[in-house]
Amino acid sequence: MGSINPPRKMMQLNIIDNTSTGSHMAVGQWKDPKSMSRHKDRLDYYVWLAQMAEKGKITSIFFADLYGTHETYGGNADATFSGGLWCAMLDPVVLISAMAHATKSVSFAVTGSTSYLTPYILARTWSSLDHVTNGRAGFNIVTSFGKSPAKCMGMEDAMSHDERYKAAEEYMDLLYRLWEQSWEDGAQKWSVEPEMAYDPKKIHRIEFEGNYYKFSGYGQTHPSPQRTPTLFQAGASKAGIAFAGKHAEGIYCGVPTIEGLAKYSKSVRESAVAAGRDPASVKLFSGICPILGRTEEEAREKHARYLANTSYIGGLSSFCALTGVDLSKYDLDEPFNFDDEELASAGIQGIFNNFKLVEKDKAWTPRMVGEKVGFGGFGPMPVGTPEQVADVMEKWFVEADIDGFNLQYMCNPESITDIVELLIPELQRRGIYWTDYAVPGGTLRENLQNRPGQPFLGPDHTGAKLRGVTPTPYVATPKETQAV
Repeated sequence: MGSINPPRKMMQLNIIDNTSTGSHMAVGQWKDPKSMSRHKDRLDYYVWLAQMAEKGKITSIFFADLYGTHETYGGNADATFSGGLWCAMLDPVVLISAMAHATKSVSFAVTGSTSYLTPYILARTWSSLDHVTNGRAGFNIVTSFGKSPAKCMGMEDAMSHDERYKAAEEYMDLLYRLWEQSWEDGAQKWSVEPEMAYDPKKIHRIEFEGNYYKFSGYGQTHPSPQRTPTLFQAGASKAGIAFAGKHAEGIYCGVPTIEGLAKYSKSVRESAVAAGRDPASVKLFSGICPILGRTEEEAREKHARYLANTSYIGGLSSFCALTGVDLSKYDLDEPFNFDDEELASAGIQGIFNNFKLVEKDKAWTPRMVGEKVGFGGFGPMPVGTPEQVADVMEKWFVEADIDGFNLQYMCNPESITDIVELLIPELQRRGIYWTDYAVPGGTLRENLQNRPGQPFLGPDHTGAKLRGVTPTPYVATPKETQAV
């Protein structure tokens, strides 16, 4: 196919991983004797991953994370443990320092729950990450759902979808006050005479009385290289898109067609404009799972091997947890209707929409659903030589108006090695992927936005507008009197 007309921007790539010691997003690949999945409870794996990512000039490694254990399918966690997905998980925050110490430029984005981490704790932890990585930290903002994580936190259930986003808005407001407002630039003095380590006139108390969060005190950590770590989000609902337009600098997308992704991209950028932001400052990354070989035959062999290792039961566990629907009531090979009232009103609607958008006339059974989800879901999965895979990526990149891809892998070390050694040189040859970071050794925000010397939130971002402004006490309008 060759190169399409040169795009207006350079493609960026992130690697998506989790810390489950059984598998990655593709369920069951721990069965492969070459897989490193069983050793993801040791630091060597994460240092290797960071160094390979930096070799490939990858922008960031994104750690998907969650609390609780999936136990919707069959009303228990048996399928989750058998399949090996989202269980035996480490805390990714613990790993970042070692990964950063072994590298210079690759960055690290980590999921943090606005539902279960208090703003004070999250602000301190992510500021700490930003300090020790020299500004290479990102915060993926999530609002947690489902009964399992809620019960782990001593609650009966999560907030409703829209209520979670209302709480998250307040959460972010408090975070910005802690990151941008509590400490002025130049507060560190280190003066021996007169004695002054930190200038108290430049450090401000935050008083916050919200409907969901209350705080009285100071930001515990002095300003980090980015002040506010680079912000990511993945909302696809109306509330999620509005939230993204106001807050997100990077968006993780999971739309299964170019047409659908282009529509989603347009909606996010329009939401950014509505929030008074430059739409180009919101970077969109589509999930993709490339399977590469030096020949097409080699790539097809890998695809067949990965497919044979897929755990449909683990895939079902994931699907049911994400949607809140227990498909165990159906026979494994009994077709069911995605438009049933119970299904249409449950869980994450984007999951259902993907099934209806792709092969919408197909008669789906639970086994088929499990295989589809367990084998990477609905994102593009190009299989072939570096040239063939690059053709697919270039088409999506240009036609869907995205900024790059979130790379899912099947089996490490094979998958990431193939991406770095086979695919990326082909993208570089086409002139659509950088040969070095925009700012080698720079912050995540500088590299993501290609803005050397600008590590802080852009001036049009809602969080940046608090910087340098003396804080005043915040008291929220009571929920019961808020306008509808």
